[in-house]
Amino acid sequence: MPGSGVVVEVQNGVARITLDRPEKRNALTREMLAELLAAMIRLEQSPGLRVLVLAARGDDFCSGMDLKQMQEAAALPGAPARFLADAQTYCDVLTRLVQCRIPTMAVVQGRALAGGFGLALACDMVQAADTAVFSLPEPKRGLVAAIVAPLLVHRLGIGPARYLLLSGRPMNARDALRAGICQGALPSSDALDAEASCLLSTLLEGGPAALETTKRLLASYTVADLPLQMAEAVAISGQARNSAEAREGLQAFAEKRNPAWWAPV
Repeated sequence: MPGSGVVVEVQNGVARITLDRPEKRNALTREMLAELLAAMIRLEQSPGLRVLVLAARGDDFCSGMDLKQMQEAAALPGAPARFLADAQTYCDVLTRLVQCRIPTMAVVQGRALAGGFGLALACDMVQAADTAVFSLPEPKRGLVAAIVAPLLVHRLGIGPARYLLLSGRPMNARDALRAGICQGALPSSDALDAEASCLLSTLLEGGPAALETTKRLLASYTVADLPLQMAEAVAISGQARNSAEAREGLQAFAEKRNPAWWAPV
């Protein structure tokens, strides 16, 4: 949809969803989340689709939720309900990506932070540029990456997930490749596009019914509990966004200062 921050294109059996808010590092507004969810629902009902590609325009994949919009919402009446609804929409987007009947691929350049990291984790495959940085900095803002946490544990196991979720430290593309978050760490945007196109061609060589059956089979082994775990995390995410700690964290971020709880070692 033009102007929504999300562009959806379908051609030759390939659906491409592109985050298109590069001037804000593709930070996710509630309007973008609503469009992402609507796009997923439309695509699920479209016959003939064989692969879904999630990409972004600009230097960064996605910097997570729009913190300015979140801060503005905190000052309005009904903030708890608004935060809960936003968390639910984000959860619904991830759940539909996880449960998508066709193979899904994220193409990541630059920063994939917080909710943006979650979008990549919800896809079957991730191709990344060597500029990619994956991080969950929510604790530094007084927030909780509750909805993303089950996906991270699913991908990496509990030990590495603990480190990323608690420390908020970034992981570069090479480390992400070794950890299994992505399947490529390409040296340039051209190389990233070429490898993504090559993988797309490989996927299109597979029989559509065979790929869909394989996805159902894999889901029965590995991801059956993920939608329930993410759904249970919605309330935690909404409550964290409405906390005094989050308000201080968001204010500190906006003012480019350390939050009140920060203590140098």
